Amino acid sequence: MRLFFAAIALPSLCIHLTKVLATSSPRPEHPSAHSYILHEKRSHVPSGWTLVKRHDPSETIPLRFGLKQTNITKLEELLFDVSHPDSPNYGKHWTPEQVARAFAPSKESVEVVRTWLAERGINKERVKISRSRGWLQVNATVEEAETILKTQYHVYEHASGTRHIACKAYHLPEHVSPHVEIITPSIHFDAVLKKRGKNATLPSKRVGMPGTAFAPKTTGYIRNIHQELGDCHETITPLCLRALYDLTYEPLSPHKNSFAIVEYTPQAYLQSDLDMFHTNFSSHLVGKSPKLVSIDGGVVQDIQAGFEYNAESNLDLQYAMNLVNLLDAKQEVTLYQVGDIPQGATFNNLIDALDGTYCTFEGGDDLIEDAIYPDTYPNGYRSKPSPLFGFLSDSTGQKTLITKRTFKMRQIVGLRSLPMSFPPHTGTTKLIFPLFMLRGNVQSAYGTSYYELTSQLITKRRLSHMLFQPPFSLHDGTYRYAKLGLMGVTVIYSSGDNGVAGNAGVCLMPDGSETDYGSIFNPSFPSTCPYVTSVGATQINPGMKVTDQESACEQVIFSGGGFSNYFPMPKYQTRAVGNYLQNHKPEEYGPEVWNSTGNSRAYPDISANGANFAVAVGGRFSRIYGTSAAAPVIGAILTMINDARITIGKSPVGFINPVIYSERFSSALNDITSGKNDGCGTPGFAAIPGWDPVTGLGTPSFPKLLERWLDLP
Repeated sequence: MRLFFAAIALPSLCIHLTKVLATSSPRPEHPSAHSYILHEKRSHVPSGWTLVKRHDPSETIPLRFGLKQTNITKLEELLFDVSHPDSPNYGKHWTPEQVARAFAPSKESVEVVRTWLAERGINKERVKISRSRGWLQVNATVEEAETILKTQYHVYEHASGTRHIACKAYHLPEHVSPHVEIITPSIHFDAVLKKRGKNATLPSKRVGMPGTAFAPKTTGYIRNIHQELGDCHETITPLCLRALYDLTYEPLSPHKNSFAIVEYTPQAYLQSDLDMFHTNFSSHLVGKSPKLVSIDGGVVQDIQAGFEYNAESNLDLQYAMNLVNLLDAKQEVTLYQVGDIPQGATFNNLIDALDGTYCTFEGGDDLIEDAIYPDTYPNGYRSKPSPLFGFLSDSTGQKTLITKRTFKMRQIVGLRSLPMSFPPHTGTTKLIFPLFMLRGNVQSAYGTSYYELTSQLITKRRLSHMLFQPPFSLHDGTYRYAKLGLMGVTVIYSSGDNGVAGNAGVCLMPDGSETDYGSIFNPSFPSTCPYVTSVGATQINPGMKVTDQESACEQVIFSGGGFSNYFPMPKYQTRAVGNYLQNHKPEEYGPEVWNSTGNSRAYPDISANGANFAVAVGGRFSRIYGTSAAAPVIGAILTMINDARITIGKSPVGFINPVIYSERFSSALNDITSGKNDGCGTPGFAAIPGWDPVTGLGTPSFPKLLERWLDLP
C-alpha cells in the first residue's frame, strides 16, 4: 500500500493535531493588532524527519489560504442523493460548474482575508485568487509569513534526503479564522524543497521514483507460464481472473468509454514486455501500444530499466489492455505520461496541465511543490507551458494545448475547490501514485497512513464518548473525493499490503510515532475516507481451483483493513459493519490497540485477487503480489459495467459504496470467510461470513453486478 489523501475517537487514543478556535495565542505585537488564536498545531515531527534549521527569512514562499467553503455540511447528503440506489435522483450527477458554484467560498470570506492581509502590509495587488475562488495566494517572504501567522518556518530533512518546509503551529486573528480552512505551507509535511546537483539526470525523490511509492511485491521469476485454469493457484493470468469473476464481456461502446492510465516518469512500460505478455495471453493485442499523451515532457524513458522502474507500469498496462479487450483491440487504452527525465513529476503536474488554477492560479507552477518548466537540466523538457493550462504531446510529437474546448465537462480532477476544465467524460485514468481513472472511476494503487500526513499525538485516555476533528489536510481530501462522487466519479484505493499495520509494516506508539515495534493498529488513508472505495486482496489457496472459494491474501502480503481513527462510520455501512461488531467483534485486543467504539469508518469495502500475478518485466515473467494488483481488476470490471450503462444511455456508476452495501446487491458479491490480516505483532482481524475488516463485502461477480446496475436508473 501507499496513493493517494467526520471525526471519531479511538476509545483510548486522543488525536492532538487540531484546529483550535478558542485557544489563546501569543500576545499581539502591538495594542492595535487583532486578537490572534491558534488555528492549527502539530504535536511533533513525523518519523524519519529531522529539523535542520530556521528557514531563510529572505526566501520567498507561495503562501496559500484555503477558504471556508459554503454548503460543505450538506456535501454528504447531496452525494448520497445521487449515489443511493433508492434515491429518485440516483445517477443524476452534477457538472463541475454546479459543484464549483455550490461550494465556492462566500464573497465575505474572500474580502475578510484580503482586507486582513492588506492591514498586515500585503497589498491587494499581490494577492491572487483562483478561478474557483477557493484559494488566495501571495508570494511572501518567510519573514512576512512568520509575522502575519505568528509562527516560525523551519527546514526539515527526511532520511531519504528529501527536504520540506513547515512550522509547528500558526495563528490567525479571531475574526479571520472562521473563514480559513487551511494554509500551506504550514504544519503539514507537503512542501518540498528541491535542490539538485548541476549534473543531475534523474530526480532524487518524485512520485515515480523508486522509494517514493511502494512497488509491487515479488518472489522472483516464473520459469513456466501455465495456460490452464487448473494452475491458477500457482500463477494468476487474465484467464484466471476472467474465470474467477465471470468477466466475459466485449465492450459495446469503446469510442465513448476510454480507459486511460497515468504514470509518472521515470516509471515506464517496455513495449517488448507488453508484446511478450500479449503473445501469451492476448495475441490480438500484440504490437498494440497505449496511446501516449505527454504532459510536461513526459516520456517513456529507457535510461533506467529494471523491476523498480518498469514493474508498476507493465502491470497496469498489461492487465488493463487485456481485461477490457476480450476479443479484439477496439477499446483504446491511453497512457498519460507525466514529467520529464530530470525532474520527474508529482500529481500537481497533472492537475496543472488540466487546469492552471491548481498550482499558481495564473497557470504557472508552484516553486515549492512542482517540477518547473522549461527544464534546463540534461534531457529536460524545454517547452514553456501554456499561460493558462499547459501542453500535451501525443505519440507523434504533435503538441496539443489543453483548453476548456479540448477537455469539456464532467470528469475527473479532484481538487479542494474544483476547476472549471476537465477531461472528457470517458475513460479510466490512472492518477495518484499510481491512480486509475475510468469513465467516472478513479483508482489508486497506493495510500498512506494518517500519521505520515499529520503526526498526531496519542495519549492513553479512554475517550470513547468524544469525537475529534481530523486535520484539515484530511478534511480536504474527503471533501475532494466526495465532490468527485457528486460528479459521477468512482474513486478506488488499494487498502494496503501490511494488514492492520501502516506503510512498510509500521505501527503506532502511544506518543503517535510510527515504529517497527509499535502495537497500535495503523489504518491507512485515503482508504478510510468515507467517500472512496477501498480494495483488499484475496488469493486462491494452494491446491484449490478457480471454482473454489478464495481466502484473504496471506501470501507475501496481508490485505490491509481495520477501523479509522478519524472518520465516523458512514450510514451505508451501518447494517453490514454493525453485524460484524455485534457478532464477531474481536475480544483479544483491548481498546488501546484499535478503535473499538463501533462508530468509525471501516475498510476495505470490496476485494479481488492480488497474489501470484504473472507480469512480464525485462523480458521475463515475474510473480507479483499486492492490493495494487487487485485494484486494477476492480477498475476493469467497473469499466465494463460503465460501458454497458453508457450503451443504453445511462450514467456511469459513480460513487459505488451506497450501492454495493445495499441489500439488493448483497448476493452480487462472493463472500470470503477465511484468512486474516496480520500486523503489529498480532494476527490482525479474521475474515468471517458477511462484511469483515480483511476482505470487505467480498469479491465481485461480474454478471450479477452488471444485471443489478443495469436495473438501476
